[in-house]
This record gives sequence, C-alpha cells and structure tokens, in this order.
Amino acid sequence: MSFVRDIDEIKKRAEEQETADFGSAEMINVFWETKPEIVKRLLPPPLKPTEFPFATAFVANYPETNFGLPYLETALFIRAEHNGIPGNYCLAMHLDGPGKDLAMAGGREHIGFPKKLAKIHFEKDIENKKASGWSERVGTRNLEVSLDISGKFNDKEAPKILVDIGLIPAKMKNPAAVAYNFKHFWAPEGNSVFDYNPRLIKQETIFRPSLFLMGEAEIKLGSSIHDPWAEVEIVRILGGMYQEGNNSMLRGSVVAEVDPGKFLPYAFLKWDWY
Repeated sequence: MSFVRDIDEIKKRAEEQETADFGSAEMINVFWETKPEIVKRLLPPPLKPTEFPFATAFVANYPETNFGLPYLETALFIRAEHNGIPGNYCLAMHLDGPGKDLAMAGGREHIGFPKKLAKIHFEKDIENKKASGWSERVGTRNLEVSLDISGKFNDKEAPKILVDIGLIPAKMKNPAAVAYNFKHFWAPEGNSVFDYNPRLIKQETIFRPSLFLMGEAEIKLGSSIHDPWAEVEIVRILGGMYQEGNNSMLRGSVVAEVDPGKFLPYAFLKWDWY
C-alpha cells in the first residue's frame, strides 16, 4: 500500500461504494414540536420552514458499515424545505466508537454534515421494552433520551403528523428521507472568508427496517457555548421509535449556492466556539 493510489483501484472502490451502507443499524428516534420562530431563526436561506415546527433527534449504533469500523452517532434536526421538497436540516451530529474518525471526515467533507467527536452511550432491552442513549461533549450532556416501547406515542396527534411528514418508514410517501446540509470551508487566508460560495447539499437515505416499534419518549436537551442543542426548545413531545434494519446513504447533490456574507452567521455548526 502507498500514499499514492492507483487510478484503477480508485475507480473500483468508487464503483463498490455507490452508497454508504449500514448493516444491522439500531436507532432510537425521538420527535417533538418546537416553536416556529426558533425554526425560522435557525434556518439559513434558501431553506424555508415547513408548516409544522418539527424537530427530531436520534441515537444510533452502527455495528456494520461498508466504509470502515463500527461507530455510534447522535444528531439533531429541524424540518425545512427547499423548492417545495421537504427534508431535515442537520444542526448537529456527534460520533463515537472505533470508526468515528473516518465517519466524521466522510460526512463533513463529502456532504457537509456538522459532525463532531463526542462520548455516546446506546442501550437497548427489547425484551423489557426499553431503549435509551445520550451524547456528551466538553462536559455537557447535549442529548439524553429514553424510550418506553409501549406501542404508542406520547401524543395522540403524533401518528398523523409523522405520516404526513413521511417519517414512518412503513408508510413513507417517498422511498428515502431527505437531509439538507451546507458544505463550506474556511479559506486559508482566514478573516471569515470561505474557499467558495457555500453550497446547499440535498442527500437522501433509504431505510429498510426489519424491526419498527413505537414508544413514549423522554427527551432532555443540554447546551454549552459549543453545542447549543437546547436552543431547539421542546414545546410538545410527540413520541419516539426504535428500529433495526439496513440503511443506505445515497450520494448528495448541490441544489443551490448561497451568498457568503448572508450565510456567515450560520457557518459555525462544525467548529467549537472559543
């Protein structure tokens, strides 16, 4: 093996990894209603709020991937749309475990996910209908969730809301879930200047659940100056889901470029603020 790779080897690897695949993935998803003004404030143009101020987070265990070692992940999203296509805008994503370095680099550099390294705990007890997890960085527990797998959600309106949004895999209107991220890098000259105009990336993930269980969720959000997760205020907990299955992340695409000056206030999701 060499620092310089053969062109044929590069092409072969690209063909073999058309998708990023997660085998036997285990995920705890939780959902809540936040405030419309919060969503509006946090969304960079050209993303726009959807009618319902929806927020979601997950804790996941990825024991098998086609691009490296296993790892754990948590993430925080708010609902948004671009050109009439709804999706989830990622505000934060944390990683832990043996494969965290490659997963972090790939997600940040290819698609723009705001990934950071953290301490993550994931626990399930399906026999006793329990699942839980948390994520912690720089001494602050940013996300803590627990799920009572009761077969029902916290709120009676949750099933309709989730079906309308398209987030119940068995009843998805679309074959894949859409995520929105902004890809951008600071120029070497510094001074809050970007290498290129920030790009809005649209990326889809296909979920193939083999186990899908509804539950009543408890959610705690915590903030630090670096990771202000609690800014996405919980107005009403809708519920949660535990699922197992095989997921495939499709390649992303650039759907817009944005004005660097207008985007600058939103450009600090990927870096700690010191």
